[in-house]
Amino acid sequence: MQDLSVQGWEQLAALLLALVLCSLIGLERQFRQKSAGLRTHTLVGLGAALFIVVGKYGFGDVLTRPDVVLDPSRVAAQIVSGVGFIGAGLVFVRRDIVRGLTTAAAVWLSAAVGTAAGAGLWVVAIAVTTAYFVVAFCYPWILRWGAQAQPATSLIHVGYEGGRGVLRSIVTQATRSGFVIQAVRSQRAEDGRPGPAVIDLVMRVQGKGDVNELAADLWETPGVHRIDVGPDEEDVQE
Repeated sequence: MQDLSVQGWEQLAALLLALVLCSLIGLERQFRQKSAGLRTHTLVGLGAALFIVVGKYGFGDVLTRPDVVLDPSRVAAQIVSGVGFIGAGLVFVRRDIVRGLTTAAAVWLSAAVGTAAGAGLWVVAIAVTTAYFVVAFCYPWILRWGAQAQPATSLIHVGYEGGRGVLRSIVTQATRSGFVIQAVRSQRAEDGRPGPAVIDLVMRVQGKGDVNELAADLWETPGVHRIDVGPDEEDVQE
């Protein structure tokens, strides 16, 4: 058992700081209803802090032996690679649409904040947490401002079931997301499959929002079978 003299308020304060800072990051993700929220970020950050505390203070009873050489920095290296598995499980790809990257990066950052707190770099941990909230709240505003200044034009290819009012839902979602539909082209897909007819729709949209987020929302529309996003390179008739 480790000597109780090396276990005290300093270690508990480091773990408490990791708990508080990573909980703040997790709350932001939780309020935005992301796949990894308060509990995930808090546990990842707290666990990373504990690993660092153990690496710093947990082997004092064997370091006095002449044949023992330890490198506490290896613990931090293993945390970086280990948290990567959690982040990979949070990223989802549907065709060309990638979701979850920001949440995975936030989990990775929580581990880094916990590592810094556990290592005693408390000012650095607080500064990085503050920087996270700057990125989370200010950068979307900057992106929206840039999109408003130069609205982009994109093509969205959608395959959906005809006769179910899906087209109306698609147009409504595009308009609600801040896009203007400039042109459309549709035709019946000749796939030979039984059941309702599948319509191939090509829309040229221009707007202020993220076209990938619009595509992800359209993918959730009942009756949509396929969706692809690309640059405005085709001639779509009005």
